Amino acid sequence: MRPPSPSLAEKEFVFDALKQSLRIDGRLPLEMRAPTLAFGAELGSVECALGKTRVLANIDAKMVKPTPERPFEGIISIHSELSPMAGTEYEIGRPSDEEVTITRMLDKVLRRSDAVDKESLCIVAGQRVWHLRLTLHCLSDAGNLLDCACLAGIVAFKHFRKPEVEVAGDEVTVYPPEERAPAPLSIHHTPFCITFAFFPDAATQPVVDPSALEQRLSAGLMSVALNAQRELCVVQKAGGVPLAADDLLSYINVAVTKAKDLHELVEESLKRDWGSRVVEVR
Repeated sequence: MRPPSPSLAEKEFVFDALKQSLRIDGRLPLEMRAPTLAFGAELGSVECALGKTRVLANIDAKMVKPTPERPFEGIISIHSELSPMAGTEYEIGRPSDEEVTITRMLDKVLRRSDAVDKESLCIVAGQRVWHLRLTLHCLSDAGNLLDCACLAGIVAFKHFRKPEVEVAGDEVTVYPPEERAPAPLSIHHTPFCITFAFFPDAATQPVVDPSALEQRLSAGLMSVALNAQRELCVVQKAGGVPLAADDLLSYINVAVTKAKDLHELVEESLKRDWGSRVVEVR
């Protein structure tokens, strides 16, 4: 069941406000909601919130046999769960167009961009590798679910620690955390996703991190995935008004600034969480 369409009064109010560079939640057009990160007791468990949009990410690891075509690389799989708990537009067993778009974008940003070094997941070439399964539970969709899920996923990878392994001949020994400290994953880069919403009136300035109402009233979305080092991973634009090359570059520059801010937030949050865990161990 799709949510009810916004009323004419809501549309007029939102469009009039956007023409004056105002948004109904008080933000500026190019201002994001402040993200918050909450780490679970297990390493690799992270809950990310953008306003009222919330996503829970969790990573599980197990040893498997590698694929024949890539015997020296580990395996990474991403699964996203969008149930009616996240929003009334989602149904169990019937993925919506938005759900398919989000899943494909997450696969491009988190797996195919080689954010995690897959060769470092190899234990014994051709015989044993780590299989990392990232599961994203969408708890609440209040707009811009993609950016929230992407942030939760990459932070979960950085937060996760794989067990220490020792190989002696054909025997593989996996040590519990009590005996040997688990090792962090080898991360090549930290991509973030920044989404812009465009509106039917080309004179209306696009907004960053659209709310649920803004996303519903938009004529199209553009998602830019990149890291703090200005390395562009993915650009995806669905619908909306045509963009000139100069406008596209200006929006990418905005996304770079947001990615740098997110990178600082993530590193500070991880450092704070790890410090608290070290104190607990002592």
